[in-house]
Amino acid sequence: MSNIEKGTRPVPPTLKDIQEAAHRIKDFAIRTPLMENQELNEIVGGRLIFKPEVLQRTASFKFRGACNRLLQLSPEQKRAGVVAFSSGNHALATSAVARILGIPATIIMPADAPQAKVKGARANGAKVILYDRQKDDREAIGAEIANRTGATMVPPYDDPYVIAGQGTVGLEIMEDLSAMGVEADSLIAACSGGGLIAGLATAVRAKSERTQVYAVEPQGFDELARSLASGKRERNAPEAKSICDALQVVTPGELTFDINHRLLAGSLVVSDDEVRKAMRVAYDRLKLVLEPGGAVGLAAVLEQRIQTRDRTTVIVLSGGNVDPELYAEILTAQ
Repeated sequence: MSNIEKGTRPVPPTLKDIQEAAHRIKDFAIRTPLMENQELNEIVGGRLIFKPEVLQRTASFKFRGACNRLLQLSPEQKRAGVVAFSSGNHALATSAVARILGIPATIIMPADAPQAKVKGARANGAKVILYDRQKDDREAIGAEIANRTGATMVPPYDDPYVIAGQGTVGLEIMEDLSAMGVEADSLIAACSGGGLIAGLATAVRAKSERTQVYAVEPQGFDELARSLASGKRERNAPEAKSICDALQVVTPGELTFDINHRLLAGSLVVSDDEVRKAMRVAYDRLKLVLEPGGAVGLAAVLEQRIQTRDRTTVIVLSGGNVDPELYAEILTAQ
């Protein structure tokens, strides 16, 4: 993946790149386990296997990609610092890795981001700049800072090193399933810009051509589902809203869409109410705290968006950073 350093168009990461990323980050990232729940298996009539990335450092898969990217920096680049734009989890991850590695970090976040994520990034020592989702261009803000300070931009998804880092989730899944003697029929995970699902699909399809990989998106931010249908990158309406703060982008990433268009079986769409229900089920059955964006995969299965009866389905629970007040409101709703 040296092309990214040469300034040419980045190339999609390969299985080898993901394996190298796994080796690179192994002393920093947690190898999260696979888990099951017999009651949920009975409800869906099949076997559900969960990958709880809520147990990852900073409570989301984003730590993997940020770690793999920042470990590529030269000593000069580390001294100059990094700048990232994020609705939350990439902010937490980048600021946490930067703190571990002693790298100055500036994080650009939407003003309406969950306070748990904003406070977390600041607690990690990052300088946080807030912007208006409706009016401001976060990429332009980040580019201006990078140009002025010499800092390195760390994109949340459209970067081969970041995608390879997220792909280690899929690599671990396939290795652990193999050790269990299990082959998955389907694997599903949340999608925003597409870095996680692109990395997952790259690893999973390289290991098992029969396993179908699906993205899951919230209603109103189903740009990937529409893009897969049309064959080109579609855009979301500016006025779109969702409880899933982590899954809100305008359009799929260029590099990630190239990968996902080739490898995905489709993208499933769930409503905010279905996500709220899935968060309650995760608490009741799995005893796991999921943020809205981290619960969309479970929501898709519970609402029968894909066939699960007599099949083995792997679900990535991608994040657990939710404000306490919102979480309490969702858990106590009737």
